[in-house]
Amino acid sequence: MRPLLVLDVVGLTPRLLAHMPRLSAVARSGFQAPLGTVLPAVTCSVQSTFLTGELPSGHGIVGNGWYFRDLGEIFLWRQHNALVGGEKLWDAARKVKPDYTVANVCWWYAMGADVDWTVTPRPIYHADGRKDPDCYTYPPALHDELTDKLGTFPLFSYWGAGAGITSSAWIIQATEQIMAAHSPDLTLAYVPHLDYDLQRHGSSAPRAAAAAAELDRALAPLLDAAAARGVTVVALSEYGITDVSRPVDINRLLRSEGLLEVYTQAGMEYLDPWTSRAFAVADHQVAHVYVKDPADVPAVAKLCAALPGVAEVLDAEGKAAHGLDHERAGDLVLVADPDAWFTYYYWLDDARAPDFAKLVEIHRKPGYDPAELFFDPANPGAAKGRAALALLRKKVGMRYLMSVVGLDAGAKAVRGSHGRLPADPLDGPVLLCSDPAAARTEFAATDVKEFLLQLAGLAHTSPAAGER
Repeated sequence: MRPLLVLDVVGLTPRLLAHMPRLSAVARSGFQAPLGTVLPAVTCSVQSTFLTGELPSGHGIVGNGWYFRDLGEIFLWRQHNALVGGEKLWDAARKVKPDYTVANVCWWYAMGADVDWTVTPRPIYHADGRKDPDCYTYPPALHDELTDKLGTFPLFSYWGAGAGITSSAWIIQATEQIMAAHSPDLTLAYVPHLDYDLQRHGSSAPRAAAAAAELDRALAPLLDAAAARGVTVVALSEYGITDVSRPVDINRLLRSEGLLEVYTQAGMEYLDPWTSRAFAVADHQVAHVYVKDPADVPAVAKLCAALPGVAEVLDAEGKAAHGLDHERAGDLVLVADPDAWFTYYYWLDDARAPDFAKLVEIHRKPGYDPAELFFDPANPGAAKGRAALALLRKKVGMRYLMSVVGLDAGAKAVRGSHGRLPADPLDGPVLLCSDPAAARTEFAATDVKEFLLQLAGLAHTSPAAGER
């Protein structure tokens, strides 16, 4: 049995591979195939499908977040593995080989997963409100093993206006260190670098090719180490990022129609899901619309369908057709036009926006906000000045707010998004494998789990090369 390294290279597409000679060499020695994705084509949903072989209707991860009906709260980016239903890849492997060992380096829903080594971003939340970069590891001793050699996990390079190659380089080096020190049978590594500049500038911008080349250079030492250790490499992606130019404000529409309610504190408005007749949880190019009264669903569907930028409104039948019919999903699911994406914005006057709207605050916002990738485009100099002052306060141990995110100006600056199913295979996900004997002509996302078991020699059945 050969060990496996599975690299989730976010945003990787056949177009970008042209700028990544070192990663492309994996395919030249083995094979490359198109990889289907799921709706929504977002990180948490697709990774959960890879690891369980099920659609969102089975594993329950209907997006990067959703409305928790039993709590009356919207949460994105939860981390506990118990949220993911279905049999996990490692559980299936251990039915055949009970001592099968697994390392998870930054794949999502890592906390509480029944694996042998875990690394996942986890800030230190101090009692006085300060937040410092760090990571969670299991076993606990792994934390100092990694940080003694690599330094503190670079959280502010992992997301936000400063997001860049530094975080991916840390993850790549941590992966190499864990493989060298512990020799897992399966190593999962999530490499996010392409997510950043492709959302900032779009996939057709010169910066997209430059980011791909930059990541390729960072991956080279890990790929060399894997080859030297006889490790089979699989590189795959969850989605491709395509060019967009239009933010679409679903919640503002619902509010203007008297369907969405807010409550006010300290002059700021907060979404009130308890009293709203309808509201949306926006997630890139897909949005879940929760409707309190089933009798309102047809009217809300008609209203949303008329909003410019909305391509599809999926009702119960539409959700079922996409494997998205789960109790966590919205009563309606919206899909954006190819050049559009959905904001979470619900206020009608920026002066009434909550203070977290201008922060990198992924856990408090009731929807995804790619404007966090920019210093406020309306006045980037002032935003950078506020960031420098915040860092100074942080260094001397004072509380601080990193108020750098633009509102409508930030939304209008976004040039790339994802979440729709790809229209062109060149802009869709791809799978590379260094083992030519395992070649297939194409993959569905639901095939990945069984394929990895096959590579490990642990599958109950082994499909012939090119069968799919």
